[in-house]
Amino acid sequence: MPLRTMDKAWIAARIPHQGNMCLLDGVDDWSNEHIVCRATGHTDLAHPLRAAGRLGAATGIEYAAQAMAVHGALVAEANAAPRQGYLTSVRSVTLHAHRLDDLEGPLSVRADRLSGDTNNVLYRFTVSHNDRCLLEGRASVVLDAQAL
Repeated sequence: MPLRTMDKAWIAARIPHQGNMCLLDGVDDWSNEHIVCRATGHTDLAHPLRAAGRLGAATGIEYAAQAMAVHGALVAEANAAPRQGYLTSVRSVTLHAHRLDDLEGPLSVRADRLSGDTNNVLYRFTVSHNDRCLLEGRASVVLDAQAL
């Protein structure tokens, strides 16, 4: 699929996270089966998820969840409104780093759709920096939870 310019403004228009809670800066690659996003705000001292003076590696799960939301918007039919998704389960998460804020340069956030139907999706995700995996795991997303 041709890659459009998908920067922070484009992303913010398609996910519920706004302002500094929109953690992704752009989409680098995507298909119906995967997405790769870029994030650069992890070193910002005003990062909204910082706690105790640091940004712990587990916050990478939020980066991955936002990448999944962007992926859902991209694969939605052209005339379909973006669907509100809810992260319902995170499993098999392995942290390979203690924190994210001490890493200079962009983070790469990848989500691979493993399976799904019209209302439930399972993703595998990784957050990496310079080809070093910082965390990985799987996440389940329910779309249109109010319809259940």
